[in-house]
Amino acid sequence: MSGYPGRDRRARRVDVGGGRERVGPDGPRVAVVGGGIAGLAAATALAERGVRVTLYERDAQFGGRLAGWRTVLADGSRATMSRGFHAFFRQYYNLRALLRRTDPGLHGLTGLPDYPLRHRDGGQDGFARVPRTPPLSALGFVARSPSFGWRDLGRMNARAALPLLDVGVPGVYEALDEVSASAFLARIRFPEAAHHLAFEVFSRSFFADPATLSAAELVLMFHIYFLGSSEGLLFDVPREPFPQALWDPLARYLEGLGAELRTGTPVREVRPLGAERMEVVAAETAERFDGVVLALDTGGLRSVVGGSPELVGPAWRARVGALRTTPPFLVSRLWLSRPVAADRHGFLGTSGFDGLDNVSVLDRWEGEAHRWALRSGGSVVELHAYAVDPAERRAEVEDRMARRLREVYPETADAKIVDARHEWREDCPLFAVGGYRERPGVRTGDARVTMAGDLVRTGLPVALMERAATSGFLAANAQLERWGVRGEPLWTVPRRGRSAVARALAGLGERPGGGR
Repeated sequence: MSGYPGRDRRARRVDVGGGRERVGPDGPRVAVVGGGIAGLAAATALAERGVRVTLYERDAQFGGRLAGWRTVLADGSRATMSRGFHAFFRQYYNLRALLRRTDPGLHGLTGLPDYPLRHRDGGQDGFARVPRTPPLSALGFVARSPSFGWRDLGRMNARAALPLLDVGVPGVYEALDEVSASAFLARIRFPEAAHHLAFEVFSRSFFADPATLSAAELVLMFHIYFLGSSEGLLFDVPREPFPQALWDPLARYLEGLGAELRTGTPVREVRPLGAERMEVVAAETAERFDGVVLALDTGGLRSVVGGSPELVGPAWRARVGALRTTPPFLVSRLWLSRPVAADRHGFLGTSGFDGLDNVSVLDRWEGEAHRWALRSGGSVVELHAYAVDPAERRAEVEDRMARRLREVYPETADAKIVDARHEWREDCPLFAVGGYRERPGVRTGDARVTMAGDLVRTGLPVALMERAATSGFLAANAQLERWGVRGEPLWTVPRRGRSAVARALAGLGERPGGGR
């Protein structure tokens, strides 16, 4: 073992300080509110160190935006529905550390061979044959890409693009948070033909319109996945649906540590009791704790904080109340009577197809879908449409996405839809232009209350699911610090640009994006 969490020898360990290994007998009680990735990470770090944890989840299952639930199809088959495909990138060091609690070798994940991106005009990019280590990754991509060539590179505004070369936190936010992602790409003269690359790979991952998304988040994504890390842009996916592969084993692990797990139990209020304790009100009960981790999505957090008039302070509550979510998005899963062609990719990013953002062929990797396809002779596909105009009729969007599937994969035109499930959601955090400064952090100002989730500022170069896991561990660490216990060690991609020359060039720019 090298001691590194992946292949990148420039990955950085985050110092968690010293302290004892565990709390003493009859240690403190902590309530973790929210059972998504962030809450599960916080609960795990606390319970492993002897803290008596109660985990509250309003839904019937854990996993948050990666939850799954059982459904019965029209043909009588039982299946697991979810909110859709998620990519487990190799840079997700802290999320992977959480999953290793129950799967040390991560055998429950399998890698997809490529991350292809197809534009309606016929161009297609991919990453399977691109070197993973910067700057060879960028040079190799330009050499192979039909949408971003050497001439395009030469036409770019080099001075405006310098922030891409030295990204740090919080410097990137200080430099670019007041600029939208689309405005930044226009400023650096990013080629029009390659806009789908930036938007589908990076911007659209936030479920947001690039015109409303902070350029700082876009540039940070470039750093995490492409220009700052040698892990590459290929990723893994679970071999079985999320509950079976990930969350059910982790729930059993937590119960083995003595944690009390309460699903179907929404929290209504959290209130301070004197200077030391907190009271959590859920359903018809009120219980006392020594600390609380709030690990909710945007709507859930606003609801709990709005119902807790004494929590932390008015300025903090106002900041939480001002948090916004992205526009609606659609996940359509279709069980088809005929197979998709054998050479189709398990995942395909799409652009120019009237709002269809990607197509997944689940039976390529997910065991449950594969077994259904073998029994039926069909296939299971999933369609995503992000940042849908709220004024659109949902049934019309669903129909349009199915038509676009037939355009992307023509062999599906003759397939009967055996059954379909459509999930409409509107609960992903919006990282709006100029919003970073007011976004809440892990620490709230009351040491008894910490926060976690992908909406939370961490001060580290992390995003999406990795931000959720990292913030969960950070929230637990802040609680453990109160009792002199050493917290969970963390890792991130390099916290600066990889090249000293590139960092020096970035320092010459008018608006450097690097942290100091």
